[in-house]
Amino acid sequence: MRATDIDGLVSVGRPTLAPDGSFAIFAASRPDVAADRTVGQLWRVDLRNLANTTPRRLTRGVADRAPRLSPDGARVAFVRSDDAGKGQIFVMDAGGGEPVQATDATAGVGSFDWSPDGTRLAYTARVPEKGRYGTVEGRDAAAEPPRRITGIRWHANGLGYIIDRPSHVFVIDAPDPGAEPFYAPAPVVVAEGETAPKQTVVAAEAVQLTDGSQSHQGVVFTVDGSEVLTLPDEIESERRDLRSRLISVAVDGSGQREVVGRDAGLSIGDAAVAADGTIALLASAVGAEGTDFVAPGVGLWLVEDHGVRALTDAESLDFGEVDSHITVIGDDFLVQNRTRGRVELLRIGRDGAVTTVLDGDVEVAGQDAAHTDEGDRIVVAYRAPDTFGELAVVGAGTVTDFGAKVQRSGLIVPTELEIRGRDGYPVHGWVATPEGEGPFPVILQIHGGPYASYGIHLFDETQVLVDAGYAVVYCNPRGSAGYGRAHGRSIRRKMGTVDFHDVMDFLDGAIASDGRLDGDRVGVMGGSYGGYLTAWVIAHDHRFAGAIVERGFLDPASFVGTSDIGSFFGDEYVGTDPEQIAAQSPLAVISQVKTPTLVLHSELDYRCPLEQATRYYATLKRQGVEAEMLVFPGEDHELTRGGRPRHRVERFDAIVDWWRRHLPVG
Repeated sequence: MRATDIDGLVSVGRPTLAPDGSFAIFAASRPDVAADRTVGQLWRVDLRNLANTTPRRLTRGVADRAPRLSPDGARVAFVRSDDAGKGQIFVMDAGGGEPVQATDATAGVGSFDWSPDGTRLAYTARVPEKGRYGTVEGRDAAAEPPRRITGIRWHANGLGYIIDRPSHVFVIDAPDPGAEPFYAPAPVVVAEGETAPKQTVVAAEAVQLTDGSQSHQGVVFTVDGSEVLTLPDEIESERRDLRSRLISVAVDGSGQREVVGRDAGLSIGDAAVAADGTIALLASAVGAEGTDFVAPGVGLWLVEDHGVRALTDAESLDFGEVDSHITVIGDDFLVQNRTRGRVELLRIGRDGAVTTVLDGDVEVAGQDAAHTDEGDRIVVAYRAPDTFGELAVVGAGTVTDFGAKVQRSGLIVPTELEIRGRDGYPVHGWVATPEGEGPFPVILQIHGGPYASYGIHLFDETQVLVDAGYAVVYCNPRGSAGYGRAHGRSIRRKMGTVDFHDVMDFLDGAIASDGRLDGDRVGVMGGSYGGYLTAWVIAHDHRFAGAIVERGFLDPASFVGTSDIGSFFGDEYVGTDPEQIAAQSPLAVISQVKTPTLVLHSELDYRCPLEQATRYYATLKRQGVEAEMLVFPGEDHELTRGGRPRHRVERFDAIVDWWRRHLPVG
């Protein structure tokens, strides 16, 4: 596939299933190079006759997402941008029709949930401080007063400042899609002191249930609809604390109560409520100090009368995949488990019994379930080696064909490989090669995280390089997710040790296993933690014709105070002792680098801030190493996954150009 073929990378979001299992609604999105943005709509698929069903486009918005059916399945709520470009909740008949705007939040909405009776919607929305973020018409951001910062956090990647726009919980009556529309009032002459009538946008007025400086994440109604569960997030004044509180806020405004306190020692990512009122959590234990997040053992927990109870083994199961969530199915729960580059779907009983629902060469990205006359029906959104996103019914097969376009562009299915490293440790990964006999120059790719992983799904980063004539080698070294918690924790305060050995040993093993790979012509590249390890590799191994260091964690010392996770990430991964930090810092060993290096970074990256790249690049130039830097305006840490499509294409063009100059094909 070529860089411009990314418009065929259709992603399928978490589906929502009718209570009787008769149909499903889901959002499909993709990068559109011509529009230079991600576009997407809602789709509906009839599941009554699976042998003869075709999904149909349900909406025609530019970027409709996050559909959720009402409890009776008659209406669907979803997020769409309003005229000001802010994401608002819209509601429409589940069979189709014109959506009705339900919310009018100044800064747009976050997550939302239907009340059990379908009459109301709870949602989170950021509330800007008066005078900021356009709340005063004509007032430029540069004219706003200074921000007083007293805590250890103040910004977030992809958002910016957070201290002056906390996220609060609201409830609002759900609109009737069949009601009379609102009409713009005609201009009238009004008496002095009176105000002309304004356009009505939404039918009901939202009620704010929380206030103050702390934010709130997520909303889930309790089974009787009288309360909303949410996670408060208060900025700490002295030191980071990842332990969560789960509170329940009364919908009538009468107050709130604590459901799970910090003394439980859990960092909570998701909550769900079963039909009998039982609360289930996706959470990890973060220790007595509340900061032990390295290779978090995300498991399934139940909230009980005397505390919380773990249902799963955190050492062997890992439910921490991005956007992982709980789906209630009868008395049980469905969760996603990442393992060896796959994400499988498991069913967990309240006794801790584990049943595999879907596995194989898939990465489950979302699911929903319903009980039908024929038994339980489960739908999943998934990715696979030949597709970026499809919808399937478990036990009945796939009901979409979004991968067809990108498949026509030409795909290579990588070969899976496991080698034994220098200490006998198994290193698992893949090799992707162009068609033909070779020999092919080789590029070693290194993933971010560290506690993340390469998977088996269609990966545009690899496919574009293979199309350009390169063999691509990539693996999940120690520190990665999906191989047990001990594998992930093995580099805690030992970065650049066994992880470095694993990627190098896998490269050597891959080259030795396939005569088409030219071991004398190699390059290395990676982003985020992969940028860290790439910089570490070229300081210690000089075989590479070139390197690409992208959005890297390059100086742990300055990461504190610049990164949005600087208050805890470095402390846990590299420690706090200056000598220990220096022993793991790419900038501390940059004098050993001789490899020509392209530094890629985004201007608004607050996860690995731009200064990490500029200081690394400037030091390379000062010591005479061939180096170039490419900085993308307006982008953040998620450029490669969610940036402007044209920037993504330009990035690919720059990468291929760099390799053609430093690692020519042929």
